[in-house]
Amino acid sequence: MPTVPVRQPAVAGQFYPGRAETLRADIEGYLATGAAKIPALGAVIPHAGYMYSGHVAGAVYARLQLPRRFVILCPNHTGIGAPLAIMSRGRWATPLGEAAIDEQTADALKKTFSLITEDEDAHRGEHALEVQLPFLQVLRPDFRFVPITVGTGRYEVLAALGVSIARVLEALGEDAMVIASSDMNHYESDAATRVKDEKAVAEVMALDPKGLYETVQEHNITMCGYGPAVAMLTATKLLGATRGELVKYATSGDIAGDRDRVVGYAGMIVSK
Repeated sequence: MPTVPVRQPAVAGQFYPGRAETLRADIEGYLATGAAKIPALGAVIPHAGYMYSGHVAGAVYARLQLPRRFVILCPNHTGIGAPLAIMSRGRWATPLGEAAIDEQTADALKKTFSLITEDEDAHRGEHALEVQLPFLQVLRPDFRFVPITVGTGRYEVLAALGVSIARVLEALGEDAMVIASSDMNHYESDAATRVKDEKAVAEVMALDPKGLYETVQEHNITMCGYGPAVAMLTATKLLGATRGELVKYATSGDIAGDRDRVVGYAGMIVSK
C-alpha cells in the first residue's frame, strides 16, 4: 500500500492553539452566536490569527449548514509554487486530527482546467487555508476538501477557474461549498480601511466578480484573497447564487486597540 501524504500544520501554536483541547474550546466559543443556519454556495472567511479574526470566522461558520464537500481557495502569501496550485492526494493534519482531500473533485478539476498544477510546495507553508480546517473539523468531521492556492491576479484566469469549479461541482450531483479565504484591507488606519472595505464588500454582496476585481484595483484595496473571491463569485453565480450576506465585519483594531495600522476582516455568505 502506498503511503498517504500528510501535510503537516505550518502555523499551529502561532495562528491558533497547538493543543487540541484549547483549540476546540476556542472554536466552540467563536461559534456560540446563536445564529440560525442557512444553506449556502460560497463564503468569504478571514484567515488571520484566531485572536484577531477568529470571532469573524466563527460567526460565518455558525451561520452555515455545511455540506460534506468543499473547494477552499486561498491566496499564496509565500510566493512559492505554481500560480494555481492544487493538492489532490492525502490529508492535512491539525491538532484536531487529519482532514482528507476530496480526490474525486480534485481530479475532476485538474482535468477540466489545464492551468491548475499539482504542487505541494505552494501549500507547505501557507497559513490561509490551514486556519479554516479546524472550524470544519469541529462542525463537520466527515468533510472532504480540495485545497487550491491562488497566486495569479489575472481576471481572465480567475474567472475561468470559477467556471471550471462550477462545472465540476454541478457534475458531482451533491451539495458542495466554495470558500474564499481572505482578509480585507491591510495596514492603513482603521477609518481608511473601513471605507475601502465597504467598497469591496458591496461588490461581493452584489455578486459581481468583475466589479470586485475592478474595485480592488481602482481603489488600491489590499484584499489579499480577492483572487479567490473572484473565482468563488464566478462559480457560485453559475450554480444559482442570488444573494449575499455580510455576517460580520471587524478590524484588528477592535482587538488590539491600535487604530493607526489595522487589517480588515469581513465574513460573507453567498446563497440561492
